[in-house]
Amino acid sequence: MALIALIGVFVSLYLTLFKLGYIGTLACGSGSCETVQLSKWGDFLGLPVAAWGVGYYAIVLVLAFAGVQERFAQGTRLTSTLVLVTGAGLLYSLWLTYLELFVIHALCRWCLGSAAMTLVLFGLAVWDARAERRAQSAERRGVERGSADPSLRSG
Repeated sequence: MALIALIGVFVSLYLTLFKLGYIGTLACGSGSCETVQLSKWGDFLGLPVAAWGVGYYAIVLVLAFAGVQERFAQGTRLTSTLVLVTGAGLLYSLWLTYLELFVIHALCRWCLGSAAMTLVLFGLAVWDARAERRAQSAERRGVERGSADPSLRSG
């Protein structure tokens, strides 16, 4: 997840720099990227949508790194947060993709790549949450069996 989030930071930063005028043209392969970026939908609450993407991917990156820290290994709060954050990111990406297809009538390859990364991040977060629940369930079953089996008792 951290690697995908890091790539997302760079993609979003590239698009943000274009939107802010630091990059002259986008390397896109088609003219549609600039059409999408310069549309009225290219900003949200006064900031470029891509700048929000930088923030989103940075949060996912921090959460992914936190997830490998031993102190967060036993809790479910971090995993649940990742599912919520990536789920929100996926919903917003789906909304933006809808706008590209049906309102702007242009597709940005960078934006579609970002949407794909967001989908993968959400899938990984859900997969991790399910694996965590299975492990906790197996651990509980093992504890229940162990307490009922007299041969496992010490003393």
